[in-house]
Amino acid sequence: MNNPWEEINLSDYENHMKLDSVMQLQTLNSLMKDQFERYPVTTSMVLGVAGGNGLEHVDRNKYQTVYGIDINEGYLKTAKERFPELSDVLKLLKIDLINETDRLPHADLVIADLLVEYIGYEAFRDAVKKIDPEYVSCVIQINKDVNAWVSDSPYLHAFDRLDEVHHQMEENELTKTMGEAGYSLILNETHALPNGKALVRLDYRKG
Repeated sequence: MNNPWEEINLSDYENHMKLDSVMQLQTLNSLMKDQFERYPVTTSMVLGVAGGNGLEHVDRNKYQTVYGIDINEGYLKTAKERFPELSDVLKLLKIDLINETDRLPHADLVIADLLVEYIGYEAFRDAVKKIDPEYVSCVIQINKDVNAWVSDSPYLHAFDRLDEVHHQMEENELTKTMGEAGYSLILNETHALPNGKALVRLDYRKG
């Protein structure tokens, strides 16, 4: 059976994420600005790039290459169309992060926002080990109500199959898994959202 993310319409996903009651698209966009700017790197990789939210913060004077990885080919097509000014920097690759880790190139920085939830700790660790970055910046969603991890919205049924691939996230477990891959926690920030949810940014450095 195919991955549920290959079936979710991008407009349903983005319209859900930017609702005032959800506010995740806007919050992630702000976080990605700092993720791209903070570290002294020239290559980065966005895992789960979707339609390219946040790519407007890529500084072409800083970055030689920015990889965008996603399992949904339609998402990648949209990202390419939205950012023609990044055509010399942005390389978009359709890769299944669970089954095709060996296809991942190297990058100095990995950005993985609301991604680990959908592939699990071990698959994420294996992807990081293959990419071998100096820095890893993750954003995970923490839910007070573990039974309602998708916020209520008119688009709710677009996500019906995500239960098949969703993993509940714990900060300590992610940090432990990253430690197994040789990475140490260097940043921990919490950003509150509506509906009792929060986005937690966890950054790691190799060594």
